[in-house]
Amino acid sequence: MSQWKQIQQLEIRLLEHVDYLYDDNFPMDVRQGLAAWIEGQDWDTAADNELMAAMLFTNLLSHLERLRSQEQNFLQRHNMKIIQQQLQAKYSSNPVAMARVVSNRLREERRILSSACMQEQGPLEKSLQNSVASERQKNMDGRIGIIRGSVQLMDHGVKYIEDMQDDFDFRYKTLQSRDPAERNSDLMKQEVTRLQEILNILDSKRKEILSKMAVAIKEVDDMMTSQLIPELQDWKRKQQMAAIGSPVLTSLDQLQSWFTLTAQSLFQIKRQLDKLGELVLKVTYDSDPIPFQKPQLEERVKYLIYHLIKSSFVVEKQPCMPTYPQKPLVIKTSVQFTTKVRLLVKLPAVDYQLKVKTTFDKDLPPGRVSRQFFILTNNTKVMDIEDFSNGCLSVEFRHLQLKEKKYASSTKGNENLLSVTEELHTLCFEAYFTVQGLNIDLETCSLPLVVISNGSQLPGAWASIMWYNLLTDEPRNLAFLSNPPRATWSQLSEVLSWQFSANTGRGLNKEQLTMLGGKLLGLHASDGDQVHWSKFCKENIPGKPFSFWIWLESILELIKKHLLPVWNENYIMGFVSKEMERILLREKESGTFLLRFSESHLGGITFTWVQHSDSGEVNFNSVEPYTKSRLNALAFPDIIRDYKVISDGVVPKNPLKVLYPDIPKDQAFGQLYNSLPNKVHPYIPSTLVPMSELRSNVSPPSPPCESPEPPMTPGEFDMLNKTLCLDMDVIASPYCE
Repeated sequence: MSQWKQIQQLEIRLLEHVDYLYDDNFPMDVRQGLAAWIEGQDWDTAADNELMAAMLFTNLLSHLERLRSQEQNFLQRHNMKIIQQQLQAKYSSNPVAMARVVSNRLREERRILSSACMQEQGPLEKSLQNSVASERQKNMDGRIGIIRGSVQLMDHGVKYIEDMQDDFDFRYKTLQSRDPAERNSDLMKQEVTRLQEILNILDSKRKEILSKMAVAIKEVDDMMTSQLIPELQDWKRKQQMAAIGSPVLTSLDQLQSWFTLTAQSLFQIKRQLDKLGELVLKVTYDSDPIPFQKPQLEERVKYLIYHLIKSSFVVEKQPCMPTYPQKPLVIKTSVQFTTKVRLLVKLPAVDYQLKVKTTFDKDLPPGRVSRQFFILTNNTKVMDIEDFSNGCLSVEFRHLQLKEKKYASSTKGNENLLSVTEELHTLCFEAYFTVQGLNIDLETCSLPLVVISNGSQLPGAWASIMWYNLLTDEPRNLAFLSNPPRATWSQLSEVLSWQFSANTGRGLNKEQLTMLGGKLLGLHASDGDQVHWSKFCKENIPGKPFSFWIWLESILELIKKHLLPVWNENYIMGFVSKEMERILLREKESGTFLLRFSESHLGGITFTWVQHSDSGEVNFNSVEPYTKSRLNALAFPDIIRDYKVISDGVVPKNPLKVLYPDIPKDQAFGQLYNSLPNKVHPYIPSTLVPMSELRSNVSPPSPPCESPEPPMTPGEFDMLNKTLCLDMDVIASPYCE
């Protein structure tokens, strides 16, 4: 089933997240109309390849034009024409930008799909989902609603005091303007008594409103301490998990609403206190409570506003190279990367532009790391108000680059230095502004990141990022990998499954994870077994020239580039040992085969089939693994379809009949075959045929002398053999891995 069809079957709550993804940058009409074609293109590669991006952009416009010409509805044709024109105007000069948008949308769709698969979640992911339980959100909404209501009522209370004070002021001035001779009259005495009554009520109301303000401020303080800030920390933890592939959703909409409503209540209380200060200038008296209580309340409100706004300054998108959207926090020198920060509080009018400055490895002691870098490009930008973010400020740095500082002195001899892929760094963001007389300095930092200088360092760097974010929520523990803690297999296996779901759309099942656990920890691995960092990615697998993680990463890359449709149809058993495959195939009919990843070749896939002889002997044949170099020439489903075996001079035949356990080959792979183009062509079409030769120790019988056609001479046989080899794929031996 296509990704878009799966999306359309989601519940309304998740469809709202999908709706948020599509806008004028890439309309949903295009996603809907060209769903199959869009999912069949490599947008991740095009996001950093101008030539490929330009080709995909041209093809997209062509497909849209064809779609429009086939549309019968006049209004829909009109809308499609407008969409074409908008996309052309937006991306014709920068097709890479469109490729990045589409790549991002498809990746977020996979994340949303994965979040819907609750039954497949592991313990870590379930705990994250439980952390956003609706009951907790309802409680938070209710508490903020009560605060907002009480603050609104205090507005009425302040207005009532102002009106009463105006009445008192008017009566007092009127009394003062009377003739002094009338001061002892009964009318004057009554008026003085009335003024005293009003002043008593005014004093009572002032004390009452100040008491209510103290209660409201304490309630805000308690709510921030016990709920709002923990919710923010919970979101940051979820962001860590999302960075390493978790499908948990990390929308900021809810947090942004809570922070903004809380800030609005605090700003409103501050205005009320300012108003009370103005009233004191007009009317005051002995034991007036405002001059005594207002400064303390005002100081507390300013403190809460200051810390609320400082806390709301967050890294919305962690540093990431557009070419590797599934591997954020790994940055290559001299390669552009992007990051985005947001202020979750919608501020009143700020007096000037709010500039954000980025700094790399801010305030780190000299010698803490072996390498030092500086930001090569412009590191300061102004925050803008985003309409879709409900008026909050954000800024996205899209063209940052790092360059290593070169020093004359050498760092050799320092035995405590970490390897390049284990060395953690950080990117900090700073801003300073004034709002309503409050001077606020903002600072936030990215999650720790790894800087590489060569693409071959990417797998090791990503392992470091996974290990850090899995095992700690400390924001700047840059020495973490100097003595890394161990992970339980339960934790690690879940993260490994996330790598597959984030990159391919389908995670690993229990059987596959059990096999991986056995490969890493031994046959009887359990969830509680601990995995050491070195065992995971630094030490080679016994008898192999590569580590467990490098082996697994190479398989993941093979799936992404060459096996995605077959993998997502769940046709690749994948992680199964040679011993287990023989157990599974032994009782199956001849020609039954299964697909598994090679244990001896990096990034290789092989198929093994069973053959029963007339004498009852069971034979297992495994073809030489197909790696990316071979799959660049032939699509894997076509290899399954066209595979041939030459055995003892017998006419080549395809031994693959049934995909394990019992799916006829063409039923399983039929929709994935690449059909030959049906075009008039001056040449006879040729096809690359994957072929193996099964050699027997027994010489084939000589043809009978009475054969109507004479046998080939050795020269003729050699010529024919050379001709066949030109069209054959690499010859594979039986039982090879």
